[in-house]
Order: sequence, then C-alpha cells, then structure tokens
Amino acid sequence: MRTSMGPDRPLTGASLRGQASPEWMDRDVELLILARLFMSAGRGLAGVMVPIYLAKIGFDGSTLGILFAVTAIVSALLTSAVAFLSDRLGRKLFIIGVPLLAAAAALVFAITKNDAIVFVFAALGSFGRGAGAGGGSVGPYQPAEQAYLADSVPANVRNSLFGRVAFASSLGAVVGVGVLAWIPDIAVHFGLSELNAYRPAFIALSLVSLTAAFLPLPIAPRRASVPKGRRGLGLTLPRKSWPVLLRLWLTNSLSGAAIGFFGPFITYWFYKRFNAGPGTVGTLYAIINIGSMASTLSAARIATSLGAVKTIVLTRLVAAVLIVPMVLSPHFWIGGAIYFIRLMIQRVGMPLRQSYVMGVVPPEERALVAGLSNLPAQATSATTPALAGYLFDHVAMSLPFEIGAFVQGMSAAVYWAFFRNLRPPEETVEVVEASLTAAEVEVEEVAPGGSA
Repeated sequence: MRTSMGPDRPLTGASLRGQASPEWMDRDVELLILARLFMSAGRGLAGVMVPIYLAKIGFDGSTLGILFAVTAIVSALLTSAVAFLSDRLGRKLFIIGVPLLAAAAALVFAITKNDAIVFVFAALGSFGRGAGAGGGSVGPYQPAEQAYLADSVPANVRNSLFGRVAFASSLGAVVGVGVLAWIPDIAVHFGLSELNAYRPAFIALSLVSLTAAFLPLPIAPRRASVPKGRRGLGLTLPRKSWPVLLRLWLTNSLSGAAIGFFGPFITYWFYKRFNAGPGTVGTLYAIINIGSMASTLSAARIATSLGAVKTIVLTRLVAAVLIVPMVLSPHFWIGGAIYFIRLMIQRVGMPLRQSYVMGVVPPEERALVAGLSNLPAQATSATTPALAGYLFDHVAMSLPFEIGAFVQGMSAAVYWAFFRNLRPPEETVEVVEASLTAAEVEVEEVAPGGSA
C-alpha cells in the first residue's frame, strides 16, 4: 500500500496503473473509488429501469411525482442522519450500510409488484434520486464518503481526487446503463413476459449494490477529531462553518427545486415522448457517460485556470440553458445529443462543487457540512416532483423542464454572488504552484503528450 501524500508526479512509461492510481492515492482511497464505481453502476441501472418499470405497472406522471417526492424526503432524512453521525460514529459504517439498503430495495423490487411495498423500498433505496444518465449522486452515504476522501489527501490534489471519483462514477454508469440495462430486453427475447423480464435486472442491481458494500470492508475506520464538548450523538450544528453553510443552503435550495422539476423524470420523458425502452435509453446514457469521463478528469485543470467558483457557476448556467432545446427537440437522438452536451459540461462542475465545500470548511465538520449543505436541496427537490408530474399529465411535457431551467439559472447567479470572494486553500498563494503542477500532471495522465 502506498502512503505518499505528495502531488502527482510525471509518469514513466505511461503505465495504466500509474495513470489510474498516482503516488498520493492509498489503498483505502482506491477501494472507495472502486466502490463508487459499483454504486454508480447500480444507480445508473435504477435510473433507467425504475421509472419505465413503474410506468409499465400502471404509475402515471402524477403518481411518479408523489413517489419521487417521498423518496426525496426519506433520502434527506437518511442523508441528515449520516451527516450528523458519521463524524462521531465513524464514516465506514455508513459507507457500507447505505449500499446494503439499496441492495435490499432492489431485491424487494424483484419479488413483488405491490404498490405500497414498492413505495416504501423505493424510498429506502433512494430509487428516483440521481436519475438520468447516472454518474452523479449515489445516495445518502455521500457525506461520509466525501469527508473520508477529503481527509485522505492534501489540499493541492483534492480536485484531482474528486475528478477521479467522478470518472469512476461515469465508468460505473456506463456498465449500469450501457450493459445491465439491456437485461429486460434480453430476457424478453428468451421468453419472459415484459414485466417479469425486469426481475433479473433488479437481481443484478442488488448484486452490484452488495459489491459496493463489501469493497470498503478492509478500509481503516476513520472519524473526525471532534471537540470534547461536541462528542456523543447530540445533534449539534457546525460552528466554524456556519456562514458557509447558510449560503450553501440558499443556493442548494434553488438547485434542488430545479432538479425536482426534471431530474427524476429524464428517463420517463424519453420513454413517454419517444417510446424509448430501457435498452435504447441505456445506450444513450452509456454514450453520455463515456464522453463525460474526460470532462470530469479535466475539472482540476479548468479550475486551476478559471478558479473553482467561476467554473462551477459557468457549468451550472450553461447546463440550465441547454435543458430548453433538449425538451423541444423533435427526435430522440437530437434530444439525446443535446443532453450529451449538457452532461459533458455539467460533469466538469460536479467534482469541483464537492471538492470546494470540503476545502472551505474545517476537517472536523466536513461530513456534517457535506450532509447539511444538501439538506435544503433534498427538501426543495421533494416539493417539486408532484407538481412536475401534474404538469406532465395535464399541461405539457416540456413545461416542468423549462421551469427547472429557469430556477437553475437563478441558482447559478446566487452561487456567484455568495462565493466569488471565498477561495479554497488550493487557490491561495501558498499552494497555487503545487496545484498547477498537479493539474499539469493530470493532463499528462489523461492524454500523454498534453492533449486532453
């Protein structure tokens, strides 16, 4: 196991292992990144299957909206519990426990079509969260995972680390949406009924989630150094990070409201608008995730050039604008191409947002802030899916997307107003030279010879 914590070094021979695992990455970080790959594969598969499957067993847009709202509420409660407790009880417990919950939910989907049971386990498994092309949110354990990772490397390579995590998410999503999503179509070909064909796919989802839970078993237990007065299980708020948290709450509230309008419905929209099945939608999502791998790994270099906050704001703003032509497109692959471009841009900002928050708060409050900062987003994203589902059924299928695009644009503007003057440690004078070095090596690792 390597324990060197310095910045990336130039590669000799451009070995595959050297590209994927630089000197500063130890065994525990490697296992967590691999676990993220499997968890993202499961999330991607669920994002394709669950909305289409539920539509086939009789859920309309309004019912799906209610389900996604309930899922958002339960996910917010689980995320809050992880955020409050992981700094005290240790992060490993939740990194393992939440994927087990997803595995159990998938198994339940495989054996029953009862509406009430489906509702309960969809919520517990966070099915309907992070839908679309996958490669993004992986559920309530993310505060513990982010804090564990941020504590494992120095500030000047943190953007590179989170870029690799996003890369692993995209790679896992390719497996989930590009390979496993074809299971229902293959099962129908071999004689299963259209509904029963989803059963082996849900079993595969359960096995993938179990793998994501088992991989981190060897990692070292790790918790923050919590001051004596804040130990125990008391629900205390972060003290040093309070000003940052308040600003994150407002910006993330707007972002959550926007995402609630369209995020859980992307697959449903492709299915209802173009009659696209899980295999077709999964193929599109696989292409998107393959293309976005380079953008996630280029995030550190772009942030070094523009600054983290400016990059986050620009990517969020452009992603919001591209929603409108996507939903107005007349053909599946035209809409898919615009969605591809949108996700390519959005994925640049995703690891930077996570890294930025971890950089501007003290280590002992990282998991708490990671969870609490997204709590308003989860709350507001729970209020809009029901309205979006109603609009889908009774007004126009494009309207929820257009409203969401406008709100997401507002979120980008507010983020710039709040954070443009708050620089993370890696952008300070003391470490900027080291950050530039790490970014240069990042480019060499992605494309030897300096071409990204």
